[in-house]
Amino acid sequence: MSDTTSLELELKQLIIDTLELEDITPDDIVADEPLFVDGLGLDSIDALELGLALQKRYGITLDAESEDTRAHFASLNALREMVEARRER
Repeated sequence: MSDTTSLELELKQLIIDTLELEDITPDDIVADEPLFVDGLGLDSIDALELGLALQKRYGITLDAESEDTRAHFASLNALREMVEARRER
């Protein structure tokens, strides 16, 4: 399994566990679909919880007011790319 694939699976599981999405499996989360509103249907409270989980797991600091942060949370792919980029620093 490539690093990208394992990180993607790790992030899917992190989303499911953090947000207690009992009815969703990692396979249900499509990497390029929106996480908020349309796709997975997450809301702003979910974003805060997910941000805290990312901070704990990967040591990533996010600015809630930043437009960049909103872009990073657009889809699983965007989230994965952000984690990969910031984790390497």
